Parts: sequence; structure tokens; C-alpha cells
Amino acid sequence: MKFVDEATISVQAGNGGHGCLSFRREKFIEKGGPDGGDGGDGGNVYLVAHDGVNTLADFRVARKFKAGNGQGGAGRNKTGKSGDDLEVIVPCGTVVHDVDTNEMFGDLTEDGQRLMVAEAGRGGLGNTRFKSSTNRAPRKITQGSPGERRHLKLELKLLADVGLVGLPNAGKSTLIRAMSAARPKVADYPFTTLHPNLGVVSVGPLQSFVMADVPGLIEGAAEGAGLGIQFLKHLQRTKLLLHLVDIAPIDPDADPGQDFRAIEQELVRFSEDLAEKPRWLVLNKTDLLKEDDLEAARENLLDKLGWDGPVFETSAVSGAGTETLAQALMRELENMGEEAQE
Repeated sequence: MKFVDEATISVQAGNGGHGCLSFRREKFIEKGGPDGGDGGDGGNVYLVAHDGVNTLADFRVARKFKAGNGQGGAGRNKTGKSGDDLEVIVPCGTVVHDVDTNEMFGDLTEDGQRLMVAEAGRGGLGNTRFKSSTNRAPRKITQGSPGERRHLKLELKLLADVGLVGLPNAGKSTLIRAMSAARPKVADYPFTTLHPNLGVVSVGPLQSFVMADVPGLIEGAAEGAGLGIQFLKHLQRTKLLLHLVDIAPIDPDADPGQDFRAIEQELVRFSEDLAEKPRWLVLNKTDLLKEDDLEAARENLLDKLGWDGPVFETSAVSGAGTETLAQALMRELENMGEEAQE
């Protein structure tokens, strides 16, 4: 199924039912008085997060949603039936904005979380409500109020612990295949990944984390070049970023250090918060170099970058170094969780 991470929908809450104008008419009872009942309330519209849904693809067809209207009141002081609420299922990680006001309604991040996006109209009052000592036969009622109508933009931001960034063909998809059960498309040409992929990395009993692979970035992505800019928002929820660098590029003129800086600048341009996230350097495709050449390339790159953060060497194809990386990530995520609780 095609990945869809944005959608625009219209929601309409139910209208309230009108109040009833009625008088009691029964045999042998004179001057029965007013007995018009109130109208029923309309139904509200809720968005409900569900972890069994992972895209907004359903909203490519169904774009309009309306809750039930309240029924009008009736004689004998009968109140109209209230309209049924409407629940619209969305993926966990959906951010909701009002298209007309740009107001952010909420962020649905947990399974079962509900957000009311359109409030129901209230039922009108029947003429019984207006009876008084000076007005024994009121002919006044009120109409039910209309339900709220809104145009909403739904934006999906994937929920992942670790995000992968790097140039196209850096080996991100191959790495997530090696470390998890995810099976994104892999090929020997750039821009193979056209939509984000999630993989669950299992480290041990009751120890696992979620990794996100997004389409590769290129220089100028923050201004709209390439595909990565469409999906950088998915990395905003991650706790840690892995910056993959191809340590053995096919092009002899390629400079891994320059490529690293180019991606780093795109992260800064897109979001300073994203650029300030903890980031680890992963030197990938180490199987393509001899040990001496690998050590020289590693030292040369670290000197150019002035990098003093964590560095890992992996071969996503052979799996070398991936277990060590997974265990280190698990320890770091557990430490982050403990610090957050404190």
C-alpha cells in the first residue's frame, strides 16, 4: 500500500433537534397546558488513535465525516433522541490542524487516545420550558443549534526511538533490514526508498526499540530538493539519530566528510531542535575496505569532522557490527528513559 502521511478532511458534528410546540389535549381535561419537549443534542466527532493503523491512506477516498443529528422534541414532554457520536480512526502519531485558522488541535500519540474535533449542536427548548405564572400558554420554542463544521489537516509523524539519516545509497535500508524484520526495497541505485519504513529491533527479552528509515537527503533538501524534506518531520519524534556515512563510496572523488556536513546543514535548516538531537556516527559498508584502508579512512574522516561523539563501524550487508550497535542503542535509550523519569 502506498504510504500516505498527509490528508485533508471535513468533519461535521450533528445538529441539535428543534424544540416542540405542543399543548396537552385529552378528553375531560380542560386547559391542559403546554407539553412540548426539548430537542435532542447532536453527536460529536472524535478522532481516535489506533496502533493497528499505520498510514492515512484511507482518507484518500473518504474525506467527509458527519455525526448524527438530534431528533426534534415531541408532545407529552418527550425529548428528542440525541444523535450518535462519530469516531474516526487515525494512526498513532497523527497531528491535527485546523486548515482555516492553522490552529493545532492536538497530537494523538497513544493507542485509544480520543480528540473531539467538532462539537455537537445543542437541542432546542420546547414550549413547556417557557411556562410561567403569567404565561400559561407559551407559544415560544427555540431551534436546535448547528453542529460545528471544520476542515482539518491530518499529518502523520511516525513514532520511532531511533532515526536513520544520510545520503541516498548510504545503506540505511540495508541496515534496517539487517537489524530488524522490516523489508524495505534495496537496490544498487540512489532514491530506492520512496517512503518511510519502521522496524522493531529486538535486543533481548523484553528489550526492543523502533527504528525509522526515511528517504535519503540531498543538499538543498530543506528548500524542497529531493524526497527527504517530505519526511524529515518523522524524525522529530525520535530520541536519537544515526548518521550513516558510506566509508567506501564508489565515486573516487566523493568526500564523505563533505557529504556529512551537507546533511548536517539540512537538519539545521529544517529544524534546530532536530539538529540538536543526540546523533551517532555510523561508518557503513566497511566490508568494502581492507583493515588498513578502513583505519586510514576512519581517521581521515574523524579528523576532518572534529567528531568527538560515538562512532560505530558496520557492514549492513554482512551484519558485522550491527549487534554491537543495537546493544549500545538499547543501553542509551534505557538511560534516556531513566533520566526522563527522574
